[in-house]
Amino acid sequence: MSLLRIEGLGAGYGDGDVIRDIDLTVAALEIVAIAGTNGSGKSTLVKAIMGLLDRVRGTMRFDGRDLLALPSERRIAIGMSYVPQVANVFPSLTVLENLQVVEAVADRRARIAAMFELFPALAERRRMRAGALSGGERQQLAFARALMPEPRLLVLDEPTAALAPGLVARILDLVRGLPKLGVAVLLVEQRARQALTISDRGYILDTGRVVLEDDAKALLADERMAELYLGSG
Repeated sequence: MSLLRIEGLGAGYGDGDVIRDIDLTVAALEIVAIAGTNGSGKSTLVKAIMGLLDRVRGTMRFDGRDLLALPSERRIAIGMSYVPQVANVFPSLTVLENLQVVEAVADRRARIAAMFELFPALAERRRMRAGALSGGERQQLAFARALMPEPRLLVLDEPTAALAPGLVARILDLVRGLPKLGVAVLLVEQRARQALTISDRGYILDTGRVVLEDDAKALLADERMAELYLGSG
């Protein structure tokens, strides 16, 4: 049984659909990458999954539950979590305060201790304001915030955007390790080749539709698809 199952999903803004007839699944402990050119609908898909759009049709189920019947905060409560591309931490709060304000956490003190163990750099900077962190540290804090409620699925919208090249591999290594923590991942990433390298499966979007779905290795090996949709990064 799929942890996340999407069938015939359409969503958009105003009167027009940006994505159409999307079918997608994520199994427990699986990393699934979403790739596609700019404007292909990747971010719209993520927002639809997390309940951030008013205009959504189709079927979305998480662990058998109807997501379309749940507001975004309830999706967090049932085991989903989300790291947006921007505005993913509170820059005026300290690292510790950013973790303390996360809701739907059963044992907050234990979870904060676990996050500091998982991200030692954050432990050293627990009293520092998030706005003063480096790009890599800030993204680690965004991951830690998202992991605080012990989600079963983490949705990531371009987690390496605007990071220095030397930090990209470090962040993707963090993503690679998430299934060992009991977390499945749906990963939208501008560096599609690198994302597929750490993923189990991938979907290629073009003009709002899935044009190809396959194992990540098969997508990387398809020279035509790589040239058209994956770019060089």
